[in-house]
Amino acid sequence: RRRGPGRRPAARAARRRGAVVVSGPARPGLGCVGTPRLLAGLDRDPRLDREAHLAAHGPLPRYASDELVDLAADIDLRGRGGAGFPFARKLRAVIGSAREREGPTAVVVNGSEGEPSCLKDKALLLHAPHLVLDGALLAAAAVGAEEVVVAVTRADVERSVRDAVAERGPGGRRVRVARLPERFVTGEGTAMVGGLNGGAALPSGRRVRTSERGLGGVPTLLSNTETYAQLAVAARMGAPDYRAAGLPSEPGTVLLTVAGQTVVETPTGTSLAYVLDLCGTRTGQGVLVGGYHGRWLDPGAARSADVSRGSLSAFGAVLGAGAVLPLPEDTCPAGEVARVTRWMAKESAGQCGPCVRGLPGLADVLEDA
Repeated sequence: RRRGPGRRPAARAARRRGAVVVSGPARPGLGCVGTPRLLAGLDRDPRLDREAHLAAHGPLPRYASDELVDLAADIDLRGRGGAGFPFARKLRAVIGSAREREGPTAVVVNGSEGEPSCLKDKALLLHAPHLVLDGALLAAAAVGAEEVVVAVTRADVERSVRDAVAERGPGGRRVRVARLPERFVTGEGTAMVGGLNGGAALPSGRRVRTSERGLGGVPTLLSNTETYAQLAVAARMGAPDYRAAGLPSEPGTVLLTVAGQTVVETPTGTSLAYVLDLCGTRTGQGVLVGGYHGRWLDPGAARSADVSRGSLSAFGAVLGAGAVLPLPEDTCPAGEVARVTRWMAKESAGQCGPCVRGLPGLADVLEDA
């Protein structure tokens, strides 16, 4: 961080340029490293309706409950919303809770991307909504859910998913589309369930397992948009073919949002620098990986890192929800940190002192530095 008389004007100029995204484009560009899976068919059609979806991906096979759990375990499918929780464990937990209670279950697709630097889930729901619905309906069959809810925050995404549900005819009757406030906190699990249950979409402040008590108080499988899409791809390919791409320890592909503008599908293990180059950007002064709760990689680390949990953990970083934000050479890092801090202060749930007072105060200090 440079000190001296020129630093504050540089920070203000950086805030005007906005290297770290605090407002995203209406629709991201799309890119792919290697053969597309999640983005298959989108080189021909900007949005895959039901017919185009089946032409690109083929029919969806049926799986028994234990078979789907085994598939998710075999490919080590992890949640793609940031935490990376094993999906097979989520499935087992909901199935177990349902058996204990001998009652109904539900499936929720978390389509809320609170950070403007994350656009991958919006891209799927805008361009390939049927792939997400396939995965959600597969999961619903496995856990015995009668209802699937797709929770979104943008009007254009809501229209796309509603159109996809209508295109399925009678098969779409089990799917409900719900629009929640477009806020950073909406995607938190208890906030989403609270909003869908008719309350405020705010974190409950309590540790509540949705697998035990979620939508309508019943055991609920709540997972990220991309996670369901990956499940649908794996169900068609089978575990051996799915594992043919990516690393043996982290098979498959992953979606990244690069510079808040382009969504790229890439196999795990791909060089991060290669992905940046594909998107026409460079490592610059460093790269923020994992979004606003992620970690800055210096240029050397960014050039050495691969797109994988293992590689990034060696640099103390996580992939999170797949946001990759390079910092250009002519942008002040202090200015960018100030912009993000102010944005997060405005997005606070307003439920605890550190957020209500601490974040605005910290933003003031950073802006005056």
